[in-house]
Amino acid sequence: MTDAFATNSKSMPGHDHVVDRLFVLELSGGRIHSMSPDGSNRRVIVTDCHLPDGIVVDAEAGHIYWTNMGIPNLNDGSIERADLDGSNRKVVVPQGVTHTPKQLHLEKRSGKLYWCDREGMRVMRANLDGTNVETLVKTGEGEIESRDATRWCVGITIDPERGQVYWTQKGADNSGLGRILRASIDIPNGEDAAKRTDVEVWLDNLPEPIDLELDLENRVLYWTDRGNPPLGNTVNRSSIDAPARNRHAPQPVLGDLMEGIGIALDVPGNRMFITDLGGSVYSAKLDGSEKRTFLFAQGNLSGVAYAEIASEEN
Repeated sequence: MTDAFATNSKSMPGHDHVVDRLFVLELSGGRIHSMSPDGSNRRVIVTDCHLPDGIVVDAEAGHIYWTNMGIPNLNDGSIERADLDGSNRKVVVPQGVTHTPKQLHLEKRSGKLYWCDREGMRVMRANLDGTNVETLVKTGEGEIESRDATRWCVGITIDPERGQVYWTQKGADNSGLGRILRASIDIPNGEDAAKRTDVEVWLDNLPEPIDLELDLENRVLYWTDRGNPPLGNTVNRSSIDAPARNRHAPQPVLGDLMEGIGIALDVPGNRMFITDLGGSVYSAKLDGSEKRTFLFAQGNLSGVAYAEIASEEN
C-alpha cells in the first residue's frame, strides 16, 4: 500500500466524490485493466505492455506507473507512466537502465519510485520522472550469477517511518530458499550497493516469496508466496517489529492460490486484493477471512494496485 491510496474528497476540491478502483496487470495479454473492487465496471486502459509485472497509483497526481519485465536475455525492461485512464503514456525508465523490473513501490513523500530488478539482481530507485536512477542493493553481477534464483530480487516495499526497504529474493521454484531481507533506504557512508553491512535477513526458508505490502498503521508485513502448499500458494503476514525469534513462523492468512503474485491492501477498509498466474482476482479481509474469487481464468495476472480516485461524475 502506498501513500497515494489515502485520498478523499475533502483533500481534492472541485471533485464531487471519490471512487475506489483496482488496477490489474494481465501479463499474458500485455494489458492493464481498471475495475471496481468487485470486478464490475471493468475496462482495458493500456495495451501492448511488454510483460507487465508491478503497478502503483499516484492518485493525487492522476498517474499509474508500471514495470515491463521484457525478455530477460535481451535486457529490455522498462518503467512506464500514464494517466489513470491510460492516456498520455510515457516511458520514464527506458530499456537498458533496468534489466527485469518486477514489483514497484511509490514513496510519495520522498518523490521516489522503488523497484526490484530480477536478473539485474538489484534493488533500485529513481525520481518519479525517471531521473536520478540509483542502485541501492546489488546481490550479484554477470550472466552466470544472474541464473542463480537465490540472487533474484522480486518484491519490494518501504517503511518510511524507520527508513528501511524490504525486498524478497525468491530462490528457485519451491526450493525453500526464499528470503525476505531489509536494509536502510540509504547506503551507509563509505559503502556501496554490493557490499553493504546493514543488510539483514528478516525471514528465510520460505517456499517462494513474491510481492510485499506493508500495513504501516499496524506495522504488519504481508506477502504472497508461489511455492507449493501448505506454506506456498498463500498470503502470509508478520509484525515487522517482532523480535527475530518470533519471525520464524509467519502467519498464513489465505491459501489455495494458483501461483500467487500481486497483493494490494486497503487498510481502512479492512481488505486485501490478490492476483495469481492462474488468472484469478481475490478479495478478503486482512485476516484472510471472507475470501472471495470475483474474477477467474483471466489469463496470467501479475501486479495489482488499489486506489481511491477523485471523480467528477454524479
